[in-house]
Amino acid sequence: MVDYQQKQHYSIDDLIEIVKLLRGEGGCPWDREQTHESIRSDFIEETCEAIEAIDLKDSELLREELGDVLLQVVFHCRIEEESGSFRFDDICDEVCKKLIIRHPHVFGDVLADNTDQVLKNWDAIKMKTKGQDTYTDTLNSVAKSLPALMRAQKVGKRAMRAGMDFRCAQDAISCIDAEKAELDKAVANSDQTNIEEEIGDLLFSCVNAARHLGVDAELALKAATEKFIKRFSITEELVSADKLDMKDLPIEKLDVYWDKAKHIINSEVSKND
Repeated sequence: MVDYQQKQHYSIDDLIEIVKLLRGEGGCPWDREQTHESIRSDFIEETCEAIEAIDLKDSELLREELGDVLLQVVFHCRIEEESGSFRFDDICDEVCKKLIIRHPHVFGDVLADNTDQVLKNWDAIKMKTKGQDTYTDTLNSVAKSLPALMRAQKVGKRAMRAGMDFRCAQDAISCIDAEKAELDKAVANSDQTNIEEEIGDLLFSCVNAARHLGVDAELALKAATEKFIKRFSITEELVSADKLDMKDLPIEKLDVYWDKAKHIINSEVSKND
């Protein structure tokens, strides 16, 4: 048996064997108890941490986080192998075949000398191999587990490929005004069910506008949230400097501090420019 404590360098084969040992008799009680469902959220968390490393442009952190993502893949695969469903090699085999089939311009004799043609071929092949007979099938295939903004933008993009889209960015932006008017009407009628529906429509129209303007809606909202937190932090510092507590102040007074915080941030940006 391999003494894993003494090895100087490990490979994917080692990772697969280590997970097998952890899940096996005499292994780790916690690892043995896990199911796909019990570690589902871990998979999401590890993926998000890898994305954060990408955003930070931190190669060392990315290496670590990609390892955590790979562990999740191997762990889920091991659960399936124990039930006799598939092995890690089967995953590699399938994804290699998929890449070869979907890149006929590299592995075959199909011509595609630009990105648009590559994507067009990719979509056509994907529809065929996945048995998607209609454009609606392609929309329904977008994973429901995706973050809502990301899924909405992807659905809108696939609808665009079927010709169902706004003519231009301005038309998409105008739709925001129309959805806002419908929301105002629902609020005036105190129609809670309709309010929820109209807010959803408003958000979806914002995503469509973002797509037409070449903006990633998910990243845009993330940046807006970070901007809000920074401005909130400065606002709290200003309030605390006056020996006050935010929750004791009326919103009108907080707005004064909020505007001061905005001025401070804008001044910092101007200095950096």
